[in-house]
Amino acid sequence: MTFTYQRRYRGKIQAVLLDWAGTTMDFGCMAPAVVFVEVFKRKGVPITMEEARAPMGAHKRVHIQRITEQDSVRKRWQAQHGRLPTDDDVEAMFRDFVPLQLQCLSDYSALIPGTLGIIRTLRRRGYKIGSTTGYMTEMMKINLRDAAKQGYVPDSTVCASEVPAGRPFPYMCLQNMMNLGVSPVEACVKIDDTRPGVEEGLNGGMWTIGLAISGNEIGLSLKDWKKLPKADQERMRAGAYTRMYQSGAHYVVDAITDIVPCLDDIEARLARGERP
Repeated sequence: MTFTYQRRYRGKIQAVLLDWAGTTMDFGCMAPAVVFVEVFKRKGVPITMEEARAPMGAHKRVHIQRITEQDSVRKRWQAQHGRLPTDDDVEAMFRDFVPLQLQCLSDYSALIPGTLGIIRTLRRRGYKIGSTTGYMTEMMKINLRDAAKQGYVPDSTVCASEVPAGRPFPYMCLQNMMNLGVSPVEACVKIDDTRPGVEEGLNGGMWTIGLAISGNEIGLSLKDWKKLPKADQERMRAGAYTRMYQSGAHYVVDAITDIVPCLDDIEARLARGERP
């Protein structure tokens, strides 16, 4: 064929898809991390916070499985149980995880400072607000309730337990698009504090913004982050930015309050016919 036909979307952003813990609420993404540590402790296999956070963003059962696949954890499990962890062990820990997570979610449900202001800005621009999460439906009922009390109500929320597979697969993003009635994929922006969450957006063909400070990459509460000496903050920030960019994020900023210049740039790039 001598000629081919190629379309270019030159419209505006139509939807922004936000993560939850570490992105809009729970600065530091603390709620799931502390429960993963507790679940393994109950099996006599202590894990570090770094080990607990490594797979963050995945469906919680998948997350537990990936923790058990880490060499350091497998060695400790072997020493404690005389064998390597099995799928039955993963299932048992997941059964322990669910009620423990449900019990503590509200302890970590405060919105990240500035979130409501950004949401108002997004709505003034006419963007629809979707959300994705590695939490299960019953967990999200708690987060949605707590968020609504603080004034945040997204237009759509899709949980990992509601699609064939969670992150890094793009199914939650694509389901949000259907729920919101938006198209094409390049009119959507995925914003997340985890690397699998960035991959989720990339795999869906969307623009992505990684959040380096407010979530899992740093893994500190706002209070503890502010306590750090400036030199330590800059060192940790540089590492988090590098990891996010290495995951393919189009933009990386500290927190949700910093996303507006990125959205402005995406709008300009769309107007030029650029794609993610």
